[in-house]
Formats: sequence, structure tokens, C-alpha cells
Amino acid sequence: MAGDGIDPGSHYPHRPGQLLSKVRTGVFIVSHQLRLEIASIELNLGEKDVATTVKSLPGLVLFVCSLFPVLTAAQELPGVQLETVSSEDIVQEVTLNGTVKALRVSGISTAVAGLLDEVRVETGDRVSRGDVLVALDDEMVTWELAAARAEAEEARSRLEEARRRLREARSVGAGRNIAATEVSARESEVAASEATLARLEAARQQVEVMAGRHRVTAPFDGVVSERFRDLGEWVTPGDRLLTLVDTENLRLDFQVPQAFFKRIDDNSRLLVQDGQALNRAAVDVLVPVNDPRSRTFLLRAIKPESVKLLPGMSVQAVLRVTTGEQGLTVSRDAINRYPEGRTTVWIAQAADEETWTVQEKRVRLGTGFEGRVEVTSGLEADQRVVVRGNESLSEGISVRIAERESR
Repeated sequence: MAGDGIDPGSHYPHRPGQLLSKVRTGVFIVSHQLRLEIASIELNLGEKDVATTVKSLPGLVLFVCSLFPVLTAAQELPGVQLETVSSEDIVQEVTLNGTVKALRVSGISTAVAGLLDEVRVETGDRVSRGDVLVALDDEMVTWELAAARAEAEEARSRLEEARRRLREARSVGAGRNIAATEVSARESEVAASEATLARLEAARQQVEVMAGRHRVTAPFDGVVSERFRDLGEWVTPGDRLLTLVDTENLRLDFQVPQAFFKRIDDNSRLLVQDGQALNRAAVDVLVPVNDPRSRTFLLRAIKPESVKLLPGMSVQAVLRVTTGEQGLTVSRDAINRYPEGRTTVWIAQAADEETWTVQEKRVRLGTGFEGRVEVTSGLEADQRVVVRGNESLSEGISVRIAERESR
């Protein structure tokens, strides 16, 4: 390379389908002056080659500017998301700690005394209503039942005989071939036999009930949580054999501050925490009895089906009740909190059709609920505040809208 000129004819032949740009430069520093020489610049644009010769630094700058925008001019403004300050019903939230309780927990016991002859369940077993849990030795009661049935059958036979003899006396006719007193006696015999049969039938049924009570069955579906007795032990009525827990019908018990009792209505919501999610639970009952020690009352809710809980577990929930007041609210993301306790928001004002100017404004906050925060002073309705992209803003800078409004 010599001199400042470049042979315009020195270019590479066109190669079909190849989009390629090549730049050759030579840099020389002579007498403190920077001289930039471009050996050749070849642009393959589709089917046509363009060879451009640049002989000076100003020419190079003009050429580069024609291909790429100046960085300072193309620099993008910070992108933000805005939200309009709105007026809505103010909701007060209170966090509650509660306990999961089974609707039914039964200490299973026997109604008769006896020797434990069979234990069919262990701790942790799931049973259905009517399943046999334990059985007592029923040998003696089986014999008693057989004797009671035999006595009842004997009384039934005597009754049939007494009725036959009465029919016979009545067919003959009182006063002719049989005395009237004999007919009356046979009528009394029938009545006595009926009473005897009724008594023995009652005794038989009583023995049958006692025999049935030698087998202890599950009163409802549930899980055996504890077992206290084993084979060969003598048990008496009232002895606790095992504990059965209904794990399907669960209730959530919360102690709520007494100030909320009159404010809970159909618009109130109880949200049970399940990890990071909140699931709505139906309030089953409010117990109108105040605990004088803790100044709380019992709120019992039905466990949401989507939440997996077990009896005895702790549970957290959020109770939301309306205050009956209206106020200005913004998203929690709009709030900037400082170590000294100051809280601010960034207010955006339109500069033109595409840009906005932001200004930091100090605010005073009220209650928070559902991702919203009440602003008691510092804002007005319908103002625009920044909810995304407010981490690195500074006073008076211009921004652009990067996302639609969040509300």
C-alpha cells in the first residue's frame, strides 16, 4: 500500500448467495497526526457488489453513520410499568394461627367385661364404619344365648298348647259339656303363656345383644391413632381400647381477637396458607364465648379440599374483614422503603406521547391487603405511579412505558 489512493478496480468477484462485508484498514501515526486509511470496503448486497473508497477520517465517519445510528441518539429510556391510584373499600387483615382438629375423635371401649380374644387392627390402620376392631371371648355368652333361645321356644310351644285347649273348650260350649269356669281357666292359661313367651323372648334378645357386644366395631370411617390393650387382657366397660380419628372431616380452629367479632360477615374471607398459596376456607361457626384470659373467641372453619392437612397440625390463615371505609390504594410494588423509615412512590407525568417524567413523592401508609397498600396522605386519585422498574429511577428523568398498566 502506497500513497493515499486506492485502485477502484481492486475488488473481489461476486459470490452468489453470500452476504459478506470485509474491511481492510491501515493505521499510521506520523508527526502526532492520526491518519486512517481504508484499503477497501466491499459490501455484497444480494446480486450486486458495491466497492466504497474512503480517503479520510471525516469520510469514514460519514460512512459509518450511514450504516449505524449514533449510540447516544439510540440509547433507550428506562422502561417502567404504571398504575393508576384508585379508590376502593379498605380491608383490614389479621394473621391467625390455628390448629387442625378432627370433627370426630373417639376413644373406643367395650360395653361388656371379657377377655380380649382377637385384635384386628394396629396403630395407623384405616378402617371403615362397621369393621370389627377387637373381639372378646364369647364362649359363655354363646351358651347363654342357646339356653335363652331354647326357653323361648319352650314357652312358644306351651302357648300353642294352651290356645288349642281353649279352642276345644269353646267349641264344646260352656254350660253343656264343660263348665264355664274351665273355659275361663283355659283363657287365663293362654294369657299366662303369652306373658311367659314375651318375657323369655326379651331375655333371648338381651343375651343376643350382649353377645353382639363382644365384637367392637368402628363407629365411623377413620384411622386408628392409638391402641392401648392387647390379646389376653381382661377389660371392663369403659376401658379405653384404642383411639379412632376421622381424618376426612377436619376443622380449623382459630382464636380471633374479640375486636373482630362484630365485623365478621358474609363479605369476610378466611384464606388458609398452603406454602406460598392462599386457599379460601368456609367459616363453619363462630363461638360467641369470649376467653377472658386471651380476649379472643373461637372461629371454626372447614378445611379446603385442596389443602393437605392432618389432625393436630398447626395452620396459618389470613382473615380479611371490611372496615366500611373508602381510601386510596396502590400496589405494594409501588412503595419504596428506606432504612430511616421513609416511604415514597414515583409519580409519572406525561411529557409527550411516548415519554413520561418521574418525580419521587413521600407518602404515609395505612393498612395493607391483597397485595395493596392504603395511602393515607401524599397521593391523589387518578395519579400514575411506577410499579415496575422503580429500582433505579432518579428525580426528573424521562422514562418510557414498557408494560401495560397492572390494573
